[in-house]
Amino acid sequence: MNTTDFPCSSCGATVSAETKYAGCQVICPSCGVAVGVPKTAAAAPAAPNATAGASGSGGGMKMLAIVVGAAVVVGGGLGAMFALKNRAGEDAAKQSENQSNSQGTSQSETGTKPSQSSSSPSAVDSGTMGGTPGASGFKGNSSAAWPQFRGPNRDAKSTETGLLKQWPSSGPRLLWKAEGLGRGYSSVSVAGGMVVTMGDMSDRSSKVHAIDEASGKMLWSSSQVGKTGGQYDGTKSTPAIDVANGKLYALGQFGDFVCLNTSDGSEVWRKNLESDFGGKGSRWNYAESPLLDGDRVVVSPGGRQGVVVAVDKGSGSKLWQSRQFAEEVQYVSTVPSMLGGRRTYVQMTQKTLAGIDAQSGSLVWRIPRAGKTAVIPSPVIYNDIVFVTSGYNVGCNAFQIANQGGRLTTRQLYANKDLVNHHGGVVLVDKYVYGHSDRGGWKCMDITNGRVMWQNQGVGKGSVVYVDGHLICRSETGSGKIALVEASPSAYREKGRFNQPDRSNRNCWAHPVVANGKLFLRDGDLLLCYDLKNS
Repeated sequence: MNTTDFPCSSCGATVSAETKYAGCQVICPSCGVAVGVPKTAAAAPAAPNATAGASGSGGGMKMLAIVVGAAVVVGGGLGAMFALKNRAGEDAAKQSENQSNSQGTSQSETGTKPSQSSSSPSAVDSGTMGGTPGASGFKGNSSAAWPQFRGPNRDAKSTETGLLKQWPSSGPRLLWKAEGLGRGYSSVSVAGGMVVTMGDMSDRSSKVHAIDEASGKMLWSSSQVGKTGGQYDGTKSTPAIDVANGKLYALGQFGDFVCLNTSDGSEVWRKNLESDFGGKGSRWNYAESPLLDGDRVVVSPGGRQGVVVAVDKGSGSKLWQSRQFAEEVQYVSTVPSMLGGRRTYVQMTQKTLAGIDAQSGSLVWRIPRAGKTAVIPSPVIYNDIVFVTSGYNVGCNAFQIANQGGRLTTRQLYANKDLVNHHGGVVLVDKYVYGHSDRGGWKCMDITNGRVMWQNQGVGKGSVVYVDGHLICRSETGSGKIALVEASPSAYREKGRFNQPDRSNRNCWAHPVVANGKLFLRDGDLLLCYDLKNS
C-alpha cells in the first residue's frame, strides 16, 4: 500500500498512514491524539528523534495510525473507515500504556495510549459468542435464569420454552406479590432461587432487596447503598447477580457502586463513579445497569477520564477506563459484542456510538451519531450490524462493522424515524427488531434494511421482552396493560392481555422479566410474579 510518513503534532512520533487518507484525521498510536494526515502526496519530513521518543525500544519504527474520520458515501449512507494498527505500532503503544499505568495519570487527560488486545475470536468463550443473530458475548452466568438487566445475554431474550401460547382473559395466574421495595424504576434479576432489585426507602436510604423466588418473601434488605432522590426520584439501575461467586453488583442513582454478598446483603466493596473514576452523572442521574462479564463488572461513569470503566469483580479495583472515549455519559447499558471479529463493549452517548476493546479499554471504532435530550435504549447486534434507536424524534440507525483483510470498515446502512424508541427498549428476533415507536406505536422492522413490516398501537408506549416465540409488551401508563404478542414479521397478533393489579400512580418503567416459567413485573414498591406455564 502507498503510505505517507509525518510527525505527530502532539508528541513528535513518526506516524504512517495510507495516502488515500490525505486530509483526514488519524489517531497517533503513540499518544492517542487525533492528528491530520498531510494533504500532499509526498511524505512530510519527520521531526528529529521522533521515532526514538515514540517507541522507547530503538529508532526507525513507523506506526500505522488508526483512521478516525475518513467520511465516504456508500450506498447513500455516511460511512467511516478505520485502519487497524500494525504489530509494531501495537507493541510500542502497549509499552507506553504500561508506563502510563505505572506512573499514574491526571484527571485532566482526555486520551490514552492504545494497547494491544489479547482478545480474538479464538481466545474468547464459545456458546453465546461470535456475532450470530442475537449473540451478545456475555461471559457471566449464562446458565442463570435472568442474572442481569436484559437477561443472560443482555438482549431481552429468554431461551425458555413450553410456556402458555394463549393467555386467559384475566391473564396468567398470579403466584405472589411482594411489597416494601421502595420507590424506583429498577427491574429485577433472577438467579440462585432469589429475585433481586433495589429502591429508595422512607428512611432516606437506597437499598438492595433479595426476595425468595418461590414464595415472594423478603430474604434480606441491604444497608444503605446511597442517598435517595434525584430527578424522577428513585433507583433506576438493576443489580447483576453472580451465582458462581455468591456476589451481586448494584449501582445507585448518584454513582454509588457496591458489591454485596448474596447470602445476606453484606457489603464486600464500594466505589463511587464520580469520586473514584472522575465521572459525572447526567440530568436524570445514573440509570445504567452494571454488565457482569467474566472476571469483571463494566459500568459507565462518563467524564474526562473515560465513559466506560471495567473493575475486577472480586476487589473492585480498576482494570481499565476508556480514556480515548471520554464524553458525558447517558443512560445506555453497555452491550458486549464480537463486531469486526474483536471482542468489544458497545456504548453510546449524545455524540458517539463506540466499540471499546474488552481487554484493554482502548477505542476500537467510533461512529458519530447525534442524540437529543436523553439517549437510553441499549444497542442490539445482528451479525455485523449494530442497530441503535433513541427518542425525542431522533429515530434509528443501523451500521455495518466488518473486518476486511485486517482493516475495520464501518458504514451506515440506513437512518430513519420509523422506530423512535424512548426508553422501553427493543428486542431482536431472527433479523427483525420489535419495539414501541413514539411515531406509530409498536412496530416490527427488518434490521438489514430498515423496512417496517407492521405497526399497531397495541398496549401503548412501553417495554418489551421475548420468550418462546412471543413478545411480552408492557404499557408504562394508565392501567398498566400487559400483552402477549406473536413475534412474527407477518402481522401483529395478540394472544391475550390483562391489566396490572394494584397499579401505582407512577409510570411503569421497569422492564418485564421472564425466568423459570415466571413473569415478574415491578411497579414501584410492588413486585408481582405470574405463572407462565399453567393457566
